[in-house]
Amino acid sequence: MAQARIVVVEDERIVAEHIREILENLGYSIVAVASSGEKAIKEAEEKHPDLVLMDIVLKGEMDGIEAAKQIRMHYDIPVVYLTAYSDEKILERAKITDPFGYIIKPFNERELQINIEIALYKHKTERELKESNQWLDAMIKSLGEAVIATDKIGIIKIMNPFAEALTGWKREDALGKPLTTVFNVISEETDKQTENPVTKAIREDIFYGLADNTVLMTKEGMKIPVDIIGSTIKDDKDNINGIVLVFYDIIERKKLPSLKPPS
Repeated sequence: MAQARIVVVEDERIVAEHIREILENLGYSIVAVASSGEKAIKEAEEKHPDLVLMDIVLKGEMDGIEAAKQIRMHYDIPVVYLTAYSDEKILERAKITDPFGYIIKPFNERELQINIEIALYKHKTERELKESNQWLDAMIKSLGEAVIATDKIGIIKIMNPFAEALTGWKREDALGKPLTTVFNVISEETDKQTENPVTKAIREDIFYGLADNTVLMTKEGMKIPVDIIGSTIKDDKDNINGIVLVFYDIIERKKLPSLKPPS
């Protein structure tokens, strides 16, 4: 077992030493024992443990729930509550801090070990997912094309800076809105709105273009000729979770003279 580093927060000295002994026998490294919420936050900042085992009722002005909130917010360290309190009001307050476990005293060693290992694994998974999303977000932002992604009913979830520039919509205003509100595309020949890209992507899985001579109507009412590629986003069971659109400003291409074969 990897030697995870743990801060124990417990204001009863005898109980704290008992918990320390149990954890060390299970193979964990106890980097600090704190008796107050303020001290717990300081130890989390200085020691950067892998996990904090937190009692709720502590000495001082700050209880364990408030301390856990600060630790999660500022240091992204998972917290497991180890407490004798289980009434509804305390549970409701504790849930808001997004704990990785809640153990009621008295406890047994196996229960403690299982909760700690699950918490460590869950936090590792969440961190990897967060890092993956950060890489994806950076990649989408750096693309030289406009990108919009929606859920399967067409509500915008992702929008990169190029899409903001072309549509005239700020990302913060566009997120949560229907795609057709922000991505208003018409056929230049008919002057009518094209088929909803979400409908077309779901039907065809991937498409190139919505109509001949498609034009994007910006938020300010400008018309920009665009090429559009759309495709579905699927999970590992081939269920559609959404769609992604990539579109290009082709106004310069439209200015080029068409090439005609020699007569």
